[in-house]
Amino acid sequence: MSVAAFIVIGMMLTAYVLLDGYDLGVAALTPLVARTDHQRAASMSSIGPFWNGNEVWLIAAGGALFALFPAAYAVSFSGFYLPFTIVLWLLIFRGIAMEVRNHFPSRVWHDFWDFAFSGSSTLLILLLGIALGNLLRGLPLSPQGYFLGTFVYLLNPYAILVGLLAVAALAQHGAAFLALRISGPPGKRALALLGVLWWIVLVLYAIVTAATALERGFFAHVPTWTAVMPVISLGTLLWMRSASHAGRERAAFAASCGFLASLLAAAAGTMFPYLLPSFPASRGGLSIYDASPSATALVTALTATIVGLVVVVAYTAAIARRMAQKIVVGED
Repeated sequence: MSVAAFIVIGMMLTAYVLLDGYDLGVAALTPLVARTDHQRAASMSSIGPFWNGNEVWLIAAGGALFALFPAAYAVSFSGFYLPFTIVLWLLIFRGIAMEVRNHFPSRVWHDFWDFAFSGSSTLLILLLGIALGNLLRGLPLSPQGYFLGTFVYLLNPYAILVGLLAVAALAQHGAAFLALRISGPPGKRALALLGVLWWIVLVLYAIVTAATALERGFFAHVPTWTAVMPVISLGTLLWMRSASHAGRERAAFAASCGFLASLLAAAAGTMFPYLLPSFPASRGGLSIYDASPSATALVTALTATIVGLVVVVAYTAAIARRMAQKIVVGED
């Protein structure tokens, strides 16, 4: 049951990255693809019906972690209090920018909230990527499983490298979404930008894969299925390049989803069976078996989580179907 719980949380975090990832990417790209006030407003409108619902996945994953692996929840939230607080403020600031921008008629205020929207979203992607990088590298943990490092420790070169890949990959994801969602200059610029971002993602992905192999012994200490993930990732990247060149926006966005899902699957396989791997890797870490509650509590929590998961999936699918039409933006 612990393995099933690990898979469920992994699926929820993957859903968060795929869904909230595109609106974070849209925010990061807005200054590059939207050159007028009207176009920036349209860029925000493209994610307007979705972003609140997308963030539900992050809240749900946190709640599931508390229910399924309470020990890991306690260690992570106490050890990473400052990073989590920064992430929370970035989410709040981003939401404020989305909600209040159009309530101010002044162009100065529009520019300020546009900067807040893009800046907070880009920094949020970077911090979440750095968090993933530290999980892949491992954390300095006490024998009881408590974090012994500092905030500065988390800003190590490997984690920052993973953070940069996260920024590039989600910017690419956002560009694919904008090309799919907006008909007009911003959508065309986003489709053209995919070609540039593709090369950046490819280079960073190759570097991070090699660095991960050195840090964690990737090809020697992971399940066989995880070792084939780089092949799948490269395949989805090639599919995206072909689709974007052909102007097939839906296929390009699907390829981006496949690429991100393969990255997260590889990350989960690299960490398994640990929720909080230790650094160096030889020390093990806090595993799914150590962090789970009693069998009865785990079954109960897993059942409730799956029921809630079905509800959230149904809601997400309904909203996506209802708001599927493109936003038309004319030349200004």
